[in-house]
Amino acid sequence: MTEVQTERAFQKQEAIKKTPRKLIAKKGKKTQRYYKDIGLGFKTPRAAIEGKYIDKKCPFTSNISIRGRIVKGVVASTKMNRTIIIRKDYLHYISKYNRFEKRHKNVAAHCSPAFKLKEGDIVTLGECRPLSKTVRFNVIAHEPVAEGMQKKFVCF
Repeated sequence: MTEVQTERAFQKQEAIKKTPRKLIAKKGKKTQRYYKDIGLGFKTPRAAIEGKYIDKKCPFTSNISIRGRIVKGVVASTKMNRTIIIRKDYLHYISKYNRFEKRHKNVAAHCSPAFKLKEGDIVTLGECRPLSKTVRFNVIAHEPVAEGMQKKFVCF
């Protein structure tokens, strides 16, 4: 339990009640862990089920619900703590020239410790309630990219 407590505030899962009576009865068993299926055809990662992390903004181990948009993008930056920047590429139609132009948007998303992401990975985001000033999406699936792949425009 000590490796979970890395923050100044005590970390616990809200769905699991820690009463002394239950803790004494469960001494021989593995500790309880709350996890859920978010639906929409996405599987709960094995790291969320068996892991030891506690994240109150994780859609698999807390009460964050995924609703609204589902988007795909490429990881542009992983420099923040549990937050990543996703680059969403899209085509914009110019009617005067009857052609498309390439455009992109950067989106901040919360990344659960269940996922080990690197720059260049392709991730699927699910919209949730606002988690901070700029974060409105949560990572719900990811596809690792092969080494040596160059950065390029990828329209999903």
